[in-house]
Amino acid sequence: MAAKRARSKNTVQTSTVHQLKITLLEVDPPVWRRVLVPSETTLGDLSFILQAAMGWTNSHLHQFTIDGVEYSDPRFEMDDAEDEFGVMLAEVAPAESLRFSLLYDFGDGWNHEVVVEKILPRESGQRLPCCLPGERARPPEDCGGPWGYQDFLEAIGDPEHEEHEGMLEWVGGAFDPAAFDLAALNKRLPEDIELMASWR
Repeated sequence: MAAKRARSKNTVQTSTVHQLKITLLEVDPPVWRRVLVPSETTLGDLSFILQAAMGWTNSHLHQFTIDGVEYSDPRFEMDDAEDEFGVMLAEVAPAESLRFSLLYDFGDGWNHEVVVEKILPRESGQRLPCCLPGERARPPEDCGGPWGYQDFLEAIGDPEHEEHEGMLEWVGGAFDPAAFDLAALNKRLPEDIELMASWR
């Protein structure tokens, strides 16, 4: 991660790992991922991890809401939002079963629920972050949110639909909403996270 990024004032390193389940809301069947991250991860770094795990490209604004407090990247200059790089996950989500939200792309409005499923001892030599089993492909960027995504699926699934060819061309020729390749995701996860961090 970029060395110049602001860090939490609490610099204590923990020996625990948060197991998180992130679910894209208002999309059926559900699109979800389960990830393991060091408990001392800042929310700013967590935004990169969750976006990479879901398959988003960090092309839009995002914001966490935890216990009524909003956190975001200070470059976004969002009123009343706390600096997401100034607080650790362990500080704002210290207990199992806690739930919070991540909003990605304020235009399309992709809302995610994040659940702290477990807080585990960190194993020696464990490579983190990593993704555990998940399900289904995330929707294409800029497809219009949950309702636009449904229209998109209907169009690509019906060869007689007036937008069938246009939508397939727009998405690059093919799209499988059920696709999920865990091995490929974990292979590219570090590079995707590092790329997002380098843009700061």
